[in-house]
Formats: sequence, structure tokens, C-alpha cells
Amino acid sequence: MTFGEKLKNARKESGLSQEQLAEKMSVSRSAIAKWESDKGMPDVTNLKVMSSLLNVSVDYLLDDDEQISFNEIKEAINLDDYKKDGPRRDKKDAVCYEKHKDADTIYALISKRKMSKTEALIDFFVQPGVVEVLDRVKEIAGFYLVEKGNKQFFVKVTNDFITTSELPKKVEGKKFDIGNHRYIKGYKIL
Repeated sequence: MTFGEKLKNARKESGLSQEQLAEKMSVSRSAIAKWESDKGMPDVTNLKVMSSLLNVSVDYLLDDDEQISFNEIKEAINLDDYKKDGPRRDKKDAVCYEKHKDADTIYALISKRKMSKTEALIDFFVQPGVVEVLDRVKEIAGFYLVEKGNKQFFVKVTNDFITTSELPKKVEGKKFDIGNHRYIKGYKIL
């Protein structure tokens, strides 16, 4: 899905016309029409304002492979309030379990970054695995696939937040991609 298609969908989800969004952003209606038809891109300031008004992330708007829906819930947590037990191997597993006890199944996910050709060359020639290690150090989080009835949710748990996003289409199989990451179903925590 292109930036323009995502913008148009997000605007409609928010119940705004092009004119209403333009007014809230202090731009012309033709600017919104131009962006929605992929004939131009807003500047960084307008992207931030747009993201806030439409309740979507800038990453969502700019990432061509994004699969997360507009339904995202982010809650602050205190990781020290949770204890690992049973099939929950660490505190992040415990957070996901506590917040989604009513789920049918919860899978811990293994995250692997999809590398560009340049990154793959660097990774191969410098030190195999270095790009992946750097990616993991940059983002220390637990990732989960939560299944409730006929809905699936992608859950990310950091030391400070749990973010739950409804997936717009059902994930089939053991592997799936979201953005520039590939996720592999691991052990079940529920």
C-alpha cells in the first residue's frame, strides 16, 4: 500500500473529509489531494501533525510493507510488577499473558530483521550476524502473536510499554513479515 493510499484510508477511518483534514493541518485541500494521489509528500512537520490527527504512526504512513492496523493500544507498564512462571520464560512473557489472559493462544515470536543488500554485504564481510546483533541491542523488546477468536494481535512489550495492534489479515503459517522484520512463531505462553 502506498503512502497516499494509507493517508486516504486513515483520513476516512477518522471520519474526516480532505477539506476538514486540510483545515486542521493549516494546509490547502489540494495539498491533501496531491499527497493522497502520491504526487507529492508532506514535510516532516506536516507528517507529525498528520500522524497525530489521524492517530497513526509516521512509520505506518511511510513503510510500504506495514501490516499493522489502525487499532493500536499502548499502555505504560512497570516490568518489576510481573513474575515469570510456568511457560512464561521472562517478565515480558508475563506482561503479555496478564494483559491477554482471555486469548485462545499466545505465541512468543522470534524477530529477525530483513536486511538490505548493502547491510547483507556488510554483515557478510565485517562479521556475520553483526547487523542482527546491533538491531537487537537497539530494540530490546518481546514480540507476541495473540489469537482471540477470529482476530489476531501483534504485541510488543518493552521495559516501559505494552503495545497491542490488531492485524488486518490473518497470519497463516509459522513465519510472517511486518515492516522490515520477519517474525517466527516460537513457544506458546498460553
